[in-house]
Amino acid sequence: MLLFAHVGITFGAAAAAAGIAGKDRRASIAAWPGELARHLDLRWLMAGSLLPDIIDKPLGQYILPGLIGTGRAYAHTLLFLIVLTAAALIIHRRWHRTWGLALAAGTFLHLVLDQLWTTPEVLFWPLLGTSFARIDLEGWAGSLWQALTSEPSIYIPEIIGFVILAWFGVMLLRRRRLRAFLVRGEVS
Repeated sequence: MLLFAHVGITFGAAAAAAGIAGKDRRASIAAWPGELARHLDLRWLMAGSLLPDIIDKPLGQYILPGLIGTGRAYAHTLLFLIVLTAAALIIHRRWHRTWGLALAAGTFLHLVLDQLWTTPEVLFWPLLGTSFARIDLEGWAGSLWQALTSEPSIYIPEIIGFVILAWFGVMLLRRRRLRAFLVRGEVS
């Protein structure tokens, strides 16, 4: 998955869960992001949805390509998620801040969207071994573009994520809340 799929689907799934679990179950879909924003800063949720790639892609492709050689390494592991969640819980308990929880929730959904259960040696690292399966990173940009334009498993989630984010953006623009969202994370 790529940018729009991770961010858009994570945001949409979390907003839907908040809307369904919220106090007013008859509220319109447009009210769901506001319900979620009452509990979590959506900007941190969106950042968390990209965090494993933000860490692992540069690490595996540019910083330590000879050692790692893949875009799914340490930040794509259950160990990383557990440590991140534990730190978020400590921060929440001690300072009553939810940004870490939002970051951890976004990271969890990233691992789900990447279907990491299909690569248990990454998900359960280091329990199943300490190295990661190396992939050929030569020409990765071209192969990424090829996949984006020809593989439904890539372009359909990207389209879905883009539509969700576009809907959210239009909603913010109509309510004149785009600046408030970007600066303070406010939706309504």
